[in-house]
Amino acid sequence: MRQLRYLAPAPLAMTMFATTLLGGCGGGGTDTASSSAETRVVQGASARVVQGATSPVSVLAVAPDPLQPVSNAAGSALTLSSTGSIDTANPFFLAMGNGRSCASCHQPDNGWSIGPDKLAARFNSSAGLDPVFRSVDGAVSPLAPTGTLEQKRLAYALLLGKGLIRVGLPLPAAAEFTLSSVDDPYHYASARELSLFRRPLPTTNLKFLSSVMWDSRETASASSGANCLRNVRPALCFDSIDNSLLHQANDAVRGHAEAASDLSAAQQRAIVDFERTLFTAQISSSTAGSLNSAGAFGGPLPLSQTAYYFGINDLDAGDYQTGTPFNRDVISLFGAWRNLDRPQAPAQRGRPPVPATPTDVARAAIARGEQIFNNKGFAITGVAGFNDELRRPLTRGSCTSCHDAPGIGSQSVPRMFNTGVAAASRRSADLPLYTLRNNASGETISVSDPGAAMLSGKWKDIGRFKVPSLRGLESRSPYFHDGSAATIEQLVQFYDTRFNIGYTAQEAADLAAFLKAL
Repeated sequence: MRQLRYLAPAPLAMTMFATTLLGGCGGGGTDTASSSAETRVVQGASARVVQGATSPVSVLAVAPDPLQPVSNAAGSALTLSSTGSIDTANPFFLAMGNGRSCASCHQPDNGWSIGPDKLAARFNSSAGLDPVFRSVDGAVSPLAPTGTLEQKRLAYALLLGKGLIRVGLPLPAAAEFTLSSVDDPYHYASARELSLFRRPLPTTNLKFLSSVMWDSRETASASSGANCLRNVRPALCFDSIDNSLLHQANDAVRGHAEAASDLSAAQQRAIVDFERTLFTAQISSSTAGSLNSAGAFGGPLPLSQTAYYFGINDLDAGDYQTGTPFNRDVISLFGAWRNLDRPQAPAQRGRPPVPATPTDVARAAIARGEQIFNNKGFAITGVAGFNDELRRPLTRGSCTSCHDAPGIGSQSVPRMFNTGVAAASRRSADLPLYTLRNNASGETISVSDPGAAMLSGKWKDIGRFKVPSLRGLESRSPYFHDGSAATIEQLVQFYDTRFNIGYTAQEAADLAAFLKAL
């Protein structure tokens, strides 16, 4: 394997990176073909727009080096590139159409996604002119007024508050259901176009993908081939992830960036090749220190060397290549940290025991959380795509029953589940609610997002979404497709409640500590 290096770009290259990235996604820039605005990069400055006599001048701060640790609430994350550097000339950073680039919604310092805190800074520094704020999908409705700054704040409220992009999709033709009613606080959604608000998935760790997009709509199917689900009749096969990503890159530029023409084949190839060089993971913890020391294997370098292929460690059929049964120990990074919270020295005559250091106590908590993630059993019930479709019904499982891909925690095949995230009972007032009626039975169900059913038109697919990867999780809050969990603690609480797991306060804290260390 080629040697992987942590390499910071030279100062000039870093300036070019900032110019390209921020010119494509900050400071109110527009397509370079139609804009006369001047862009200047100022080291250490806050981004702001300075209005001159003739044209606006965008004054932008230099973006953080993506190949250096980027701080977050739990410590810091690090991106590694298998090429050793970031190619800032890659079309991933090229502003197109409405001024957006891929980097507009996939920021290197935000886990290659976007989050409310940094979006708020971009909004404030650009007076809402940053290209990420576009009505086509950044607003609560494409008809929302944006003439004033206050109107912009209201129009982009879901983007600013939860980092949500609006996906507009029509009800599928010949669907097994119809739209019975819609409660849209923004008075736009209809059967012609439902408004589905979703988090941008990260453009890193793509080596471990089995499906593309939350609802898998960019996962290309195939009539046959190597990527076919086992134990499924009729056969269900998929094209390579590489081909799916090529298609997705072009669709993103035509849709999100509103480009007038397709990407060239060379541009598509360059974007996908760039994305597939990136590996991102938490590298340090604010309480446990370095996550790749004292025998631990955290950080992006071990991740980049982790094996992955279609069907690896599949829960249902076992490993597609080796034939070995499913192994529930999916993530094994912190085994060396078990029991580090024990006293360093036993009590001696007249002397109390020497306690473990705070760092070792924190490390032991992460190791306990890893064991909980892999092995804490609970009943998995009422999950469409799981209880009704797997070859053998399972009465008990663990977190890894769904997060089965070793080292990353995604699904190793394109299988989607409905755990109830989009259920009406969880709908917040700022999201639409759709009531769907089964054409055959008359049964109704209400959801804030029909999920995979918007692609397949099948009743059984309502509310089903892909299983996302878990590495670098802390860098890209909030969580779930709809941003409904602001913190990892809330994410843990959701599953504890949904499946009646019964975590103790210590177990919940340990599991959260582990997830933050990924």
